[in-house]
Amino acid sequence: MTKIKESSTRNYNKGLSELACPVTYVMNKIGGHWKPIILYHLMSGPKRYSELKRAIPAITEKMLIQHLKQLQDDKLVTRKAKDVVPPYVVYSLSKSGESLTPVLTAMVAWAVRDNKRYSQVSA
Repeated sequence: MTKIKESSTRNYNKGLSELACPVTYVMNKIGGHWKPIILYHLMSGPKRYSELKRAIPAITEKMLIQHLKQLQDDKLVTRKAKDVVPPYVVYSLSKSGESLTPVLTAMVAWAVRDNKRYSQVSA
């Protein structure tokens, strides 16, 4: 992943848009295809990397690792390495990530309603 210069115009404008628009702030944190799906799966409790990979089979390893790292950087997900043999890592929602549960639950409810509506129209 390419690192963006802290002083870049794009980075500056992104910061301004986050201040001006709360939706932009949220989308910068949880936007994209995979982040909401990862957060949704972590809502049911801590998961090992392999559990997340099995739960989201369409995601590539690179994307899962990249998005988990971004979610950690944004303090929405915590990563705990267990000091056992063999060692393993557990991912879970942080307090801030847990506070997104109502948002993700509302998205699920909307998707179910909209999908039913769409199914009725196309039938």
